[in-house]
Amino acid sequence: MVRACFLLLLLGCTRTPAERLLREFEGAYPVAARPNGTVRTFELVAAESDVTIGGEKLHTWSYNQQVPGPELHVRLGETVRVHFTNRLPQATTIHWHGVRVPNDMDGVPTPMRPPIEPGQSFTYEFTPKDAGTFWYHPHIRSSEQVERGLYGVLVVEDAKPQPWSREVTWVLDDWLLTPERTIFPEFNTLHDLMHDGRWGNLLTVSSQKMPVFAARPGERIRLRLLNSANGRIFVPDFGGLPARIVAVDGLYVREPLALGDFELSPGNRLDLDIVMPNLTGSFAVNDRFLRERPNPLAEIRVDGEPAVTPQFDPPAGRIPVWREGADVPVTKELLLDARRGGNFGIEWTINGHAYPDHDHIALPLGKYSRVRFVNKSARLHPIHTHGMFFRLLAREGRRVSEPFFRDTVLVHARETIDVGLVPLDAGDWMLHCHILEHAEAGMMSMIDVH
Repeated sequence: MVRACFLLLLLGCTRTPAERLLREFEGAYPVAARPNGTVRTFELVAAESDVTIGGEKLHTWSYNQQVPGPELHVRLGETVRVHFTNRLPQATTIHWHGVRVPNDMDGVPTPMRPPIEPGQSFTYEFTPKDAGTFWYHPHIRSSEQVERGLYGVLVVEDAKPQPWSREVTWVLDDWLLTPERTIFPEFNTLHDLMHDGRWGNLLTVSSQKMPVFAARPGERIRLRLLNSANGRIFVPDFGGLPARIVAVDGLYVREPLALGDFELSPGNRLDLDIVMPNLTGSFAVNDRFLRERPNPLAEIRVDGEPAVTPQFDPPAGRIPVWREGADVPVTKELLLDARRGGNFGIEWTINGHAYPDHDHIALPLGKYSRVRFVNKSARLHPIHTHGMFFRLLAREGRRVSEPFFRDTVLVHARETIDVGLVPLDAGDWMLHCHILEHAEAGMMSMIDVH
């Protein structure tokens, strides 16, 4: 009997489920990168500019007079230093979406870190802790400023990248244009607020309408996808090409996954591993979120001399299984809903609060928490957390076994989901709906991690 009890202790069976989940997490999650002494310096200027979008010359707001803004590349361990100047007619900030940065570099306006006013400059500096595909955009009046064109991609490469034939980035977006072919000038309309945000009538891939992407037979391409739209959800379909998911929201998956019907909601990123077939041909890339009305996005045309296909296993994330994740008591339940009132005539709420009034969410630093989102509304809500990643545990009480972490998850109408997470960075971190009109109308809160 004594020997049996001793064995149970050795096996850790006396630990609580939360302690076992934390132990599993600590043995799996990647160790944060430390600064290696190299600093990469970039200059970003936000200003009004005329940019060709989908064949239309539009008056936009942009970074460095381009949409998307410059694609910033650093290696894991390198420090990012961005000298930013605001030449817009409004105050603005830069939020580094998905990047675990120091709290005061997160781009969320606070009394301690106010927004950057017109004519002012500010230097953002941080060392990304994780490799992956991330992006940057304003976090003040986002529903207008992002829609006008203020966004760009930040790529944090592995310290020793794998030898893909090429790495390519596609930024998916939609634009709402008037009959005169200008950006629709009204933002946060009652229609958009009552529905799933602003959905446009021009779909673009990195600001091009239906681009043709040329590839050689046998090429192995890492395709980084970002959904930068205000509200539209994409379900990308590559028309028979063997597209495998190797990273979600920047972090590597446990093992490559078939793309399937992945819902790429605003803010989500996917890294795909695609080996081009050893024959010539064209493959249509479509968005199939609305299955009855698929939207053409791009064409991949395979032609030319065959390439030697690089042979390697993609990097893999050490993702905890967390079989007991949904058995731990709920740490915090968050109700997502709407009500009449506020500056726009409708407020989107979390637990009955509309930001800047918000419900206090306290999660323990370095401990396992289970958070439940209950969507009381009939609308979609892609929920995004700053400063931390989470695992989806359950939908409608049914366990989900996603072999990857996220920073954004789509909560469907009248749906309840559970997520598990271990916050690793102390601070006050924002949680909000990434349908930017919903966030602007109040669906934002703060997570206190200490």
